[in-house]
Amino acid sequence: MGLMTIQNSSDVAVFIGLDVGKASHHAVAVDKAGKRLLSKALPNDETKLRSIIDKLAIHGNVLLVVDQPATIGALPVAVAVDSGVQVAYLPGLTMRRVADLHTGEAKTDARDAAIIAETARTMPHTLRSVDLADERAAELSMLCGFDQDLTAQITATSNRIRGLLTQIHPALERVLGPRLNHPAVLDLIEAYPTPRSLEAAGAKRIKTKLKRNAPRMFNRLANEISDALAAQSVTVVGTDAAGVVLPHLATQLRALRSQRDDVAAQVERLVEAHPLYQLLTSMPGVGVRTAAVFIAETAGKTFVDASHLASYAGLAPVTRQSGTSIKGERASRRGNRRLKRALFLSAFAALRDPVSRTYYERKIGQGKRHNQAILALARRRSDVLFAMIRDGCLYDPPAPLQAT
Repeated sequence: MGLMTIQNSSDVAVFIGLDVGKASHHAVAVDKAGKRLLSKALPNDETKLRSIIDKLAIHGNVLLVVDQPATIGALPVAVAVDSGVQVAYLPGLTMRRVADLHTGEAKTDARDAAIIAETARTMPHTLRSVDLADERAAELSMLCGFDQDLTAQITATSNRIRGLLTQIHPALERVLGPRLNHPAVLDLIEAYPTPRSLEAAGAKRIKTKLKRNAPRMFNRLANEISDALAAQSVTVVGTDAAGVVLPHLATQLRALRSQRDDVAAQVERLVEAHPLYQLLTSMPGVGVRTAAVFIAETAGKTFVDASHLASYAGLAPVTRQSGTSIKGERASRRGNRRLKRALFLSAFAALRDPVSRTYYERKIGQGKRHNQAILALARRRSDVLFAMIRDGCLYDPPAPLQAT
């Protein structure tokens, strides 16, 4: 893990600040003395970007600084690296703080690009280098992002199915709703989406349908469905429309889960080949997905200590203080949200581990709410992960803490 700073800029003759955008970027270039050499809007096109870099290279060594090194800033970075130009990026928080030091309140691409270029020239220690060497981490970042999107769609589709079932037949929803992750239930909804169609199918057909994918539970589930159908005799308005929508939603949910399985297989392949895989997954509660997010979100970054990593992940608490009186602490709203979520869910999963459970219960005993205690546990585990990576050692469970 390394957050490499650009310390030595004495050999740089031209500083290019690039405010990136989806369709176009704005570039501002200055020399060592601060003289503006260029201020121009550029299309997000390799030829145009390369032309500007080559034109400015006649003045000497060039440093290209972007405000986003990935996503919409990926092409400019790749072109600059291919052109033999040094590349760096200016973190968003630093950008906002530096912008306050410049005159004017306008928010334009040209002004932002000028601020980036001037910051690169006068405060090179604020810049971070861009490391393109770890292609595996870049692939993981893309796959993890897609996996997160699929998870959100699965949740939304599941909630939609449960909402419709609750509307037309609450008792049936209580049986089928919690089991939507089971393929047998989705098969049943696709074939018999309404209470009337289930009653018409009869117990024998329902059991036959369920048995294909649920050989151990089909009898019990069929009996629960029969009891639920008997609990409601009236037909709710909108049931027929729900019968049209529900099969489509079930098919959609099945497809989303299949896509997520495919992505998970690719993620697992990449993670297992990474040097940190064995180390990360040796900690209880850290699986392939958590390891993938951790690798992707920390690639190319260096953290000076455990507190630095916790702050980056948004796990460092923020103290509220007035004068000499400390009013309390609250969870940080900053940091890398994807990494914070992964570490939070990992801490929740680790409650089965005796050491983690004891620490969690100690925090609960100190008056913290559930989420606060989980966040505290996530912070503690983040510190342990930092030490494991720093020392290159697998997880070694400490002696269990005494709950107080």
